[in-house]
Amino acid sequence: MNTEYAIRIRNLVKKFGDFTAVDNITFDVRKGEIFGFLGANGAGKTTAMRILCGLSRPTSGSGTVAGFDICREQEKIKRNIGYMSQKFSLYPDLTVRENIRLFGGIYGLKDREIKEKTERMLDMLEMKDAGGRFAAELPLGWKQKLSFSIALVHSPRIIFLDEPTGGVDPETRRRFWELIYDTAGNGTTVFVTTHYMDEAEYCDRVSIMVDGRIDAMDSPAGLKERFAARSMDEVFRIVAGKAVREE
Repeated sequence: MNTEYAIRIRNLVKKFGDFTAVDNITFDVRKGEIFGFLGANGAGKTTAMRILCGLSRPTSGSGTVAGFDICREQEKIKRNIGYMSQKFSLYPDLTVRENIRLFGGIYGLKDREIKEKTERMLDMLEMKDAGGRFAAELPLGWKQKLSFSIALVHSPRIIFLDEPTGGVDPETRRRFWELIYDTAGNGTTVFVTTHYMDEAEYCDRVSIMVDGRIDAMDSPAGLKERFAARSMDEVFRIVAGKAVREE
C-alpha cells in the first residue's frame, strides 16, 4: 500500500455567514490513488474542492495538497495540480496545436518542452491529423480527451476532474477511464467527482458527502458490503438519502 499522501485534510470547515458549507471533514488521499468525491448537489463537495485547488481559504482546519499548505501556499498548489471541468474550457477558435502551446506557456513550460509535449500528446491521443483543426470542430469525446491531456501537460502531482464525462456516450466514457487508469499508474493522483455511479466503481476509494460532512468513505467493495448493496448506485441512494438540507 502506498503511504505517501498527496492530500491530507484535517477538520476542514468552510462557512458563509451562518451557513456551514463544509462541516469538519477529515481525509487523506494516497499518491497515485483514484479517489472518488461524491455527493448530491448542495452537499458541499464543490466548496471543498475549491479549497483543495487553492481557489478558496477555509474558515478553519488544516491540510496540504501536493505537499503545500491549503491556507498559506495556494499559489504553489495551483502550479502543482491539473484541473478539468465538465464544461469545455479550451479556446474554440484556436487549433488543437495552438491550445496545447497556449496552456503549456501558461503553465510555465519552455518552448522546446512545449514542442516535444505537443507532438507526444497528439501521437498518444491519435490526433496527429487533427492538430490543425479548430477545437470547436472536434467531436465531444475528442474535446474531453484533449482537455484531460492539456490538464496534465505540466506533469502535475494531482489532477482534479470535476464531472469530466458529463454528456458523453458510454463508449467514450470507458475510453476516458482508460486514460485515468494510465495516469494513476504513472503516479499521478486522480481526484474525481461524478454523478455516474458506475464510474464510482472504478475508483480505489470513494467518499460520499452529506450536508457538508463525509458520511461514508471506503473502497467501492467495502461500501457495498457495509450497506448490503449490490451497486454503488444503491449505496449512494442510501447515504445521500439521509440529507436534510435542500439542494
